[in-house]
Amino acid sequence: MADKQNPNDPKYDWLYSGRSPQPDERRREGGESVDPEATQRSTPGDPEATQQWTPAPGGGPETDHEAPESPPADGGEHTPVLPVPPGRQPSPAAQQGGPPSFGGTYEAPAGARPSQQQRPQPRFATPAGSQSPPRQPPTKGTTPPPRRPKRHRNWWWRVLVVLILVWVIFLVAVPIWAFSQVTNVDAEPPGTRPEDTPGTTYLLIGSDSRADLTRQQRGDLGTGNAAGQRTDTIIVLHVPSGPGPNLLLSLPRDSYVDIPGKGKNKINAAYAFGGPELLVATIEQNTGLRIDDYIEVGFAGFVDVIDAVGGIQVCPKTPINDPKAGNLKMKKGCQDVGGNTALQYSRSRAFGNGDITRALHQREVIASVGQQAASWQTVVLPWRYFEVNKAGAESLRMGEEVGPLDLARFAWAMAHSSGEDAKRCVVPIDSLGASTPAGSAVLWDEQRAQELFAQIADDDTASIECTEAGQ
Repeated sequence: MADKQNPNDPKYDWLYSGRSPQPDERRREGGESVDPEATQRSTPGDPEATQQWTPAPGGGPETDHEAPESPPADGGEHTPVLPVPPGRQPSPAAQQGGPPSFGGTYEAPAGARPSQQQRPQPRFATPAGSQSPPRQPPTKGTTPPPRRPKRHRNWWWRVLVVLILVWVIFLVAVPIWAFSQVTNVDAEPPGTRPEDTPGTTYLLIGSDSRADLTRQQRGDLGTGNAAGQRTDTIIVLHVPSGPGPNLLLSLPRDSYVDIPGKGKNKINAAYAFGGPELLVATIEQNTGLRIDDYIEVGFAGFVDVIDAVGGIQVCPKTPINDPKAGNLKMKKGCQDVGGNTALQYSRSRAFGNGDITRALHQREVIASVGQQAASWQTVVLPWRYFEVNKAGAESLRMGEEVGPLDLARFAWAMAHSSGEDAKRCVVPIDSLGASTPAGSAVLWDEQRAQELFAQIADDDTASIECTEAGQ
């Protein structure tokens, strides 16, 4: 219950100081006095009264019990004050004017006082205004803890790491996707085949099939409307397992050879008779070499790959004017060309030695494409990297036994088939225009040709001596 009297009145000082009231303080506002020997007694008859004091029976001497004042005359509530029990005197601190506390300050019983040694240490904070002990300087030999680096200073490093990871994933994911788009063909011939030889031998075929070309593409590429499928380019690429150079060996498409089950005919007829299987069997039978991987490139895909790498440079040794090769016109000397011109350049036969110069131009174009595809621009420029892989996947047909690593090694070998990294040869030739039942054909120099094939089988490309003319 709240006290309606003024707590700042001097007559209430005894209540907050823990001391007994003086006789002159035991007066009410109306001038009435209170008997100090009165005890507390409630009068239930008066519902408005809260407390009433009556004299103690016996009229004993005055005690130190404190008696609260009577209720105010106006009937308001009054806070009761309990008397101090006998033997519980105010502490010396209170008698000496120590800090007051509500209800008084008392000494602890003698039996419950802990000794100075047993007294527990206070667990409260140091009072305000007290001086904390000075901080001791660090002793020699101790080092302060390292500062925590600020994270915001390394944001550029994290961004760089993320970009590198994304770029590596891109470089790996694109070829995997491209490989999944390549068309597979069955190029492994049945029956007895030559034994495996050291190194890797690829058979690269340029197909002149017009089946997948539109009328517009046939006109742009100057391929004509010939029916069926033939091989326009036949190149054996041998990659030695040792330190020797790569070898690009051209087999003229009009070479007169024995075709298994078909007798003597031009070598490109084997592709028309039995597709990749019969062509591989024909080459293995006439060379004694085992073909490890079969790679085929079409007309349209060939053009797309050259355009994807930004064109190539070719260096014809004589001016060219060939109406049969898409009306090709080129001046002598090195020049940059696009896909259409490069295709016509590799197919032109408007030369004195016909297929020999044609094979020379084909090897030149293939080496230039590989060199451009392996340039730094292809790796750095993402759109070019994607287009090269996309065009290569759409243009290739390969044997079912060719895996991703085999194709990667083939691409690497083609990129290093120019300059001193490779030898470019034509099979030794005895006659360029021999008359045969199949028409004018190319005859091999059998003795020299078999010696060359034996060196390739022995993986000895370093000792091979040949010319680009094959003679």
